[in-house]
Amino acid sequence: MVYKQVLVHMDAQARSAARLNIARQLAHAHGAVLDALYAASLVPSAMSYPEFGEHASSLLRRELQRSAEARAVFEREMRKPDGDATWSEISVFPLLQGFAGQALFADLLVLGQHDPGAGPELDVPPDFVEGVLAATGRPALVVPYTGDFEALPRRIAIAWKPGREAMRAVAGALPLLQRAERVDVLCWAPEPAPAVQGPRLDLRGWLRLHGVSVQWHEDPTEPADLGELLLSRACDLSADLLVMGCYGHARMREWVLGGVSRTVLQSMTLPVLMSH
Repeated sequence: MVYKQVLVHMDAQARSAARLNIARQLAHAHGAVLDALYAASLVPSAMSYPEFGEHASSLLRRELQRSAEARAVFEREMRKPDGDATWSEISVFPLLQGFAGQALFADLLVLGQHDPGAGPELDVPPDFVEGVLAATGRPALVVPYTGDFEALPRRIAIAWKPGREAMRAVAGALPLLQRAERVDVLCWAPEPAPAVQGPRLDLRGWLRLHGVSVQWHEDPTEPADLGELLLSRACDLSADLLVMGCYGHARMREWVLGGVSRTVLQSMTLPVLMSH
């Protein structure tokens, strides 16, 4: 796994600048192309119809102003020495489908945690992150809505649970793991012994083959409040990044998060690299 294309989500919120800064540094460090994709809308496409009158026209003018402000933030960031990226805008509604269609072709996504205090003019759906994860299966670095963070993490914690989601997250984080000074693996309830006669394949061996040495932390039982405990353990380890699978299931047309994923996305205080 190498990062050749990084896609950062831009919107009209002030926090976009922090995401763009992290994405810019990541792309530069890994020799990747950086694309900024603006996906934010105060107005569903149906409201552009004439019958919505002056109210729709006013909202559309406001939307154009906000996209221009976001573009100005992008251009200011790109004036920095290692700034080099393309700018695109989603012109369809709903936003999620438009963004996900582009995200399929990126090696790493940089998204922002939903800010519950953003107010009534939030221009991105609250479930945007989990929707993108579910629709694309691509690894996404989710940046908290507050705080300052290093673009290149030195200490990484992996929340390990044998399965597709966790392994896809680890594989998606591999370029970062290979550069880290320390990697800790957190797991609960030991893995069952596989029905294999002879050498077994496991995470320890896979990471070792890819040049990543780890400290292994294994607890015998999985607690009920695993999401909160994960964040607490990551803090105790002074981790700069948490890597984990994003778990959920489809119910009709909704994406329903599992309890651990929901807790982490709501309460995260450090960047989290997730994959579904």
